[in-house]
Amino acid sequence: MTVLEVKDLTKKYGQGESEVVALDHISFSVKKGEFVAIIGASGSGKSTLMNMIGGIDHPTSGDVIIDGKGIFSMSEDELAIFRRRNLGMIYQFYNLIPSLTAEENIVLPWRLDGRRMNKDKVKELLTILGLKDRADHLPGQMSGGQQQRVSIGRALINEPAFILADEPTGNLDSKTSSDIIDLLKYTNERLNQTILLITHDEKIALGADRIITIGDGRILRDEVMKK
Repeated sequence: MTVLEVKDLTKKYGQGESEVVALDHISFSVKKGEFVAIIGASGSGKSTLMNMIGGIDHPTSGDVIIDGKGIFSMSEDELAIFRRRNLGMIYQFYNLIPSLTAEENIVLPWRLDGRRMNKDKVKELLTILGLKDRADHLPGQMSGGQQQRVSIGRALINEPAFILADEPTGNLDSKTSSDIIDLLKYTNERLNQTILLITHDEKIALGADRIITIGDGRILRDEVMKK
């Protein structure tokens, strides 16, 4: 089952001689349960691609289809709701609300949707994340790795179509980075969670099942990794 389709995606900035092609007719798809890394150097187009897939920016042409729905045909309000319910976002700098505890940050998507709390699910997720003893801690009382685990929990809570992780280890030391990738692999395997990881670090990308390399806005390689 395909959960993500990127179809002939193109993004241009400027006009005439000053025109810059950030994405140049990119197409690929991701199946449910895949762990895919998108790798590229600075300026390769990977951040622009992430913004398109996340519905944060609009392409010049092409489409992004998530769970069978073209996201660019939606209004901004519809897209905001769809993104919250169907796309789990993990950022390099965590983007946690400092006045909320770890548990409150994790369940925030539920509260925004007016959903009833499922305490058993929250407890299970906190255990998986290794945050059972940190549930009542504020972000400022936690390490960078613990804050990133909270960010992962917030992304997982709605059981989204897939997780989009943008340089999730870019602000962490090598040991903590390895722990975070191991956690993503664990959720991918145990929860059958589809993960799209964007990184510039080849060592981090090697933790994925498939690596898509982009450069100058184009796909250079699309490789399934041998395990």
